[in-house]
Amino acid sequence: MKTEDLLNQIAFIKEIDKVKYIERKTKLFNSDRTENDAEHSWHLALMAIVLAEHSDEPIDILKVVKMVLIHDIVEIDAEDIFIYDEVKNHSNTDEERLAANRIFGLLPKKQAEDFISIWEEFEAGETNEAKFAKSIDRLEPLLQNTSNNGGTWREFGVAYDKVYEKKSVIKNGSKSLWNYAEGLINESVEKGILKKD
Repeated sequence: MKTEDLLNQIAFIKEIDKVKYIERKTKLFNSDRTENDAEHSWHLALMAIVLAEHSDEPIDILKVVKMVLIHDIVEIDAEDIFIYDEVKNHSNTDEERLAANRIFGLLPKKQAEDFISIWEEFEAGETNEAKFAKSIDRLEPLLQNTSNNGGTWREFGVAYDKVYEKKSVIKNGSKSLWNYAEGLINESVEKGILKKD
């Protein structure tokens, strides 16, 4: 056993406990309590496993699970950016890059490189695995908001066009999940829980 590697891995494990304290804007299904990043990542991992058959392309499901479990770890340093934020763009930022290097850098070199590579692949969104992972990442809060009578859409005055634009990423990884999601969006407009100008 490499004692130094083990100590580095334990340091990483302790550091990522902070993910449990990062509150997201979205609330749990049928609830007033906001979800934290750890709950979000866990939920995405199970969703990916359950919904894998709906990927448009063949995928390595273990890689998808790794992506969704680590994609928000950078928020320990970079904070959670609300997807509908009008001030700060919800795309890969310099803060996230620094966070990835610091946090994953706690691991032994080879593991750190692997984690950074998986995180980068998710952010780029170009591989089959990344497309499907992003589909799942965009689907979960849609399900939450529809279960909460509009949830953050109502709370923050998010309009249909913005929701449609952000959620349309789902179709890059799964046409069937997108068809379902698009139906929920349109149904939300009909119910009056999502405003369409």
